[in-house]
Amino acid sequence: MAPLILYHFAPSAPSRAALLVVRNLELDAEIKEVNLFAKEQLAQEFVNINPQHCVPTIDDNGFYLWESRAIASYLVDSKASGSSLYPTNPTERALVNQRLYFDAGTLYPRVRAIAFPALFLGETKISDEKRKQVYEAFGFMEKFLTGRKWFCGDKMTIADLSILASLSSIVHIGASLNDYPNLKTWYNQCAIDVKGYEENDAGAKYFAQKVTSNLHDKF
Repeated sequence: MAPLILYHFAPSAPSRAALLVVRNLELDAEIKEVNLFAKEQLAQEFVNINPQHCVPTIDDNGFYLWESRAIASYLVDSKASGSSLYPTNPTERALVNQRLYFDAGTLYPRVRAIAFPALFLGETKISDEKRKQVYEAFGFMEKFLTGRKWFCGDKMTIADLSILASLSSIVHIGASLNDYPNLKTWYNQCAIDVKGYEENDAGAKYFAQKVTSNLHDKF
């Protein structure tokens, strides 16, 4: 059987989230870079695989899938069913899904609202409202972590990996965790327990460098 292929671009938080799942499941996978800055995602070969031409995308022996959170759940269910990274208990899984949807619908869009205009639209400043929105998301996460080591309880899940990829991006852009002790403790715990943490961090730093090089003010 052909190995799993992950089409990946390190500056992309969703792409790094999928890679973190691969690393923490210790899957044998071929990582193929698709450089979005060079518009390699528009190559016909890639568009044939994914008409939305986005990363991450996987090829699992001819099964193509994109959207990082869909990839994360699929990889656990298909490669490591029963793993605590995506529990099968309905209430536990529902909480993981809620945190994933929070990342997809709240945290990551607020990171993207700062990064995308700076990278592609010539924006040179971060508005106070955008800063406020990021810190509001931090406040939600602070409450999610009350009485918990990880976002869904005592064990790491794919929700933690997805949130880590998004959060590390905005932290390296300049957002501070100092007013959010639960979140800061969790972030530091990730550095200890998450396989591939350094790899993710390097991608987040590169992404942040590209963003901040276009900004005239700090976060």
